[in-house]
Amino acid sequence: MRIAGALFVGLLLMAAGCKTDQAARQTENMGNPEPPAVAALDPAMAGSISGTITFQGKPPERLRIDMNADPGCQGGPENDAEQYVVGKKGALANVYVYIKKGLPPNVKFPAKTAVVVVDQKHCRFVPHVVAVQVGEPVEFRNSDPTMHNVHTMPNVTGNMGSDISEAPMGQPQRETFSQPEQMLRVLCNNHPWMSAFVNVSATPFFAVTGANGRFTIEGLPPGVYTLAAVHEKMGEQTMQVTVSTQINSRADFSFTQ
Repeated sequence: MRIAGALFVGLLLMAAGCKTDQAARQTENMGNPEPPAVAALDPAMAGSISGTITFQGKPPERLRIDMNADPGCQGGPENDAEQYVVGKKGALANVYVYIKKGLPPNVKFPAKTAVVVVDQKHCRFVPHVVAVQVGEPVEFRNSDPTMHNVHTMPNVTGNMGSDISEAPMGQPQRETFSQPEQMLRVLCNNHPWMSAFVNVSATPFFAVTGANGRFTIEGLPPGVYTLAAVHEKMGEQTMQVTVSTQINSRADFSFTQ
């Protein structure tokens, strides 16, 4: 009888323990609720932002690069540094434009899927400035008949740097970055004049200006946004832009030294 009584008490304690653990888990879950389901953006509700980025005043003279030390670098279209690429009517190239603030947190946005390629051609990184979304690859190629190097130098914790040699016309290398970062520097240790910049966006809403200085960011839900434009030498400018359904809002930036 004593043994049976002891077993009965033990079972009661075990049952109480199970209930206590279950209650604790319920309390914990109440403190950490499941995140709400995200809704996809209706394309019929989307708007866009377009603009032109210009340089005001006389642009700095582009410095000439001497590539004669490596015969594999010859034959390129030009040997000028790319810090300031200013075209007709002051059009400013190589400016990274992105949505800095204002996106709703509960909307799911499709990621960009095209692979971004940076080629090493005529001992230059082409293009000089690119942008990708977090987690999407940048493919570095070497189209030159000389040895190159891809040396990424992030400043944001969580983005891993790399220092990889690339044989002449060899296999491309892919790098991904897990944190948003502006103007992440890329060098070639073999040719000190070579540099490029990778911009990593938290969202798919970004662009890089070309020779005409223009950009367009599409697929934005209606709202008020902080739009940012970043140049490697002249820093960042921001402005507020209101986006409405099926409307292309205008946003122009002007840089100067």
